[in-house]
Amino acid sequence: MKRITAGIRGYAEVNDEIRKEFLSKNKTVVTDVNGQRYLGNALESGKTLEIEGTAGNDLAFCLSGGRIILHGHGQDAAGNTMGGGEIIIHGHAGDALGYGMRDGQIYVRDSVSCRGGIHMKEFRSMKPVLVIGGSAGSFLGEYMAGGTIVLLGINLRHGKKLFGTHCASGMHGGKMFVRAPFPKENLSPNIKAVNLTSQDRKELEGYVRKYCRYFDTDYEEIMKKPFRKLIPETSRPYANLYTAE
Repeated sequence: MKRITAGIRGYAEVNDEIRKEFLSKNKTVVTDVNGQRYLGNALESGKTLEIEGTAGNDLAFCLSGGRIILHGHGQDAAGNTMGGGEIIIHGHAGDALGYGMRDGQIYVRDSVSCRGGIHMKEFRSMKPVLVIGGSAGSFLGEYMAGGTIVLLGINLRHGKKLFGTHCASGMHGGKMFVRAPFPKENLSPNIKAVNLTSQDRKELEGYVRKYCRYFDTDYEEIMKKPFRKLIPETSRPYANLYTAE
């Protein structure tokens, strides 16, 4: 298999070469990636892009069923507006991970920065999922309208909180599964924490098993700690800001 070397080349040149490879192949490997943007944009079902290095902004923008495997860290807006497929990140991810994602799944081995899962949404069979192995920054799930976020909090440094301030600010749909303990003081006031149902537990176990398979992690060790489900108390969290006519 041919391996594309990114190096210090511009993102447009690298992406052109990737597209040409996919004309005759279903899998392409790009090495020595150094912040090139837009890798794997709109990649279709049946195609896999494997990346070695640090991917730039908008990795897998509008992913359309394809598979992205990143051996390294991702910068901002990975999975932006993705409509299907899978992203597996063997490292950390930056701000706005999964921005507006409508379907598909993202698995991050380590932590993410601010506004992960902002504007996630779902429709009928389209149900996006974001699984984070470490911690998340502020505004996790901001304006979330649907889908599922799983936050595992594995190997948190001493004093590090599971998520930052304003968690689920404006959230009006979807759910989060968070592994105890979590900072209740950082939750937005319209969010409530509830126990998992048997159906919730079954769903969560599927995501955790997949995470463990991708990143060679101990499933039983993760599941030793209890989980709670975070859901919005109302579908109109800011209704009081508008004047009734």
